[in-house]
Amino acid sequence: MPERSVLSALSDALAGGSVQVVDLTARLSAETPIIQLPPEFGQTARFELEEISRYDDRGPAWYWNNFRSGEHTGTHFDAPNHWVTGRDGDDVASVPVEHLIRPAVVLDFSAECADDADFLLEVDHIKAWEKEHGSLPDGGWMLYRTGWDARSDSQERFINANETGPHTPGMSIECARWVAEESPVIGVGVETVGTDAGAAHSFEPPFPCHSYLMGSGKYGLTQLQNLASLPPTGALLVVGPLPIVTGSGAPARTVALVER
Repeated sequence: MPERSVLSALSDALAGGSVQVVDLTARLSAETPIIQLPPEFGQTARFELEEISRYDDRGPAWYWNNFRSGEHTGTHFDAPNHWVTGRDGDDVASVPVEHLIRPAVVLDFSAECADDADFLLEVDHIKAWEKEHGSLPDGGWMLYRTGWDARSDSQERFINANETGPHTPGMSIECARWVAEESPVIGVGVETVGTDAGAAHSFEPPFPCHSYLMGSGKYGLTQLQNLASLPPTGALLVVGPLPIVTGSGAPARTVALVER
C-alpha cells in the first residue's frame, strides 16, 4: 500500500476532528472598533457596505455590495511598508505566500493586563516563557494574549482612552527592538487595535513595535480573537490578507490549526 501523503493525513485529521480550525478573526462591520489618531492626522475609515442589488430590479437574481474600509480596520496584517522605517520594504501584495502559513506560539499575559491596562511586555517576560515552553519559533509568529478581545464589542472600551490618551497593553521599547532585531520570529500578533501600547505615542521612538518590526522587514497582525483557545505552542497560523498592490496592509481572515 502506498504511503499516505502529508496533505492526505492533514485532510483526514481535519475531517476527523483531531486537528481543529480556530477562527482568530474579528467580524467586520460598521461597529468594528478602529484606531483613533489625533485630529491633525488623517483618519482610517470605518467599514461600510454599499448595496449594489438585492434580488430586485437592479439585479433580480443576485445580491452583492461594494465595500469601503481602511487597510488597517478589524483583524488586519501590517506589511513592512506600513511604517517609514520599512518604506522600501514589501507591500502586502509582495509578501511571500510561504510567510503566511507559519507556526505560532502564544504568550499569555491576560492576568497582568486585567490588573494594568498599560502593562508592557519585557524581554525578561519572553525569556521566562522560553524557559518553560522552549524557544520562540524560527520564522514563526509570536502571539501576545492580553484578553483585550473581550472588549471588541465596544469602540470605547476597546480604545480605552481618557484625557491622557488611550490605555492598552503592548511592549516596552527594548522588548519591541529585541523581538524585531534579535528574536527569530517573523511577526507579532496581538488582540489590541495595533501592535503598540496605547501610550506608545509618547515613547522614544514613538510606536516602537511598528518602527522596529517594519524596519526589520517583519509583520504585524492585530485585533485577533480567541487566542485563549490556542495552546502555548504547537499551533499553525494561516493568514489571508487581501493582496492589495502597493498596500500597506489589509484585513485578513486568520485561522489557526491546532491538534486536539
